[in-house]
Amino acid sequence: MQITDKKVVVLHYAVSDSEDTLIDSSYDHSPLSIIQGTGYLIPGLENALVDHVAGDKFEVEVSAEQAYGQRFDDYVQTVPKAMFAEIEDLEVGTQLRATTDEGEQTVIVVDVQEDEITVDGNHPLAGIDLKFDVEILEVRDATEEELAHGHVHGEGGCGHSH
Repeated sequence: MQITDKKVVVLHYAVSDSEDTLIDSSYDHSPLSIIQGTGYLIPGLENALVDHVAGDKFEVEVSAEQAYGQRFDDYVQTVPKAMFAEIEDLEVGTQLRATTDEGEQTVIVVDVQEDEITVDGNHPLAGIDLKFDVEILEVRDATEEELAHGHVHGEGGCGHSH
């Protein structure tokens, strides 16, 4: 069965940057299960899965534009530390929710000074071309329930109420 929209795809992946530095891999734990065409994956990877079948192993290079987009310098801001006085242990790498003109957004603390902090609203992988090693383990039709809920269910349903 070929991968098309509304198919459940079970796959293993390893993703690296353009210098072959491993960023993430599912090979050491559970494979990833997705419904093709739902936008769960970055566009470049989702598009690369189309027409593959169980057993296929392939590599795909995904440009930053088809991954997490380009970096924007204006997404990095330095703000008074007092704005976050209620947060203990504020350190580099801390993720915070910030209210922006576009709504709620996750930002990451990239610098902490005595009276100000610098946060970055870019995705950590923004601006980076990625390489994926992919192994397709299973392709099947999604059930009506999975399509209605927008995610893959394991044995005995999804285990939560909707």
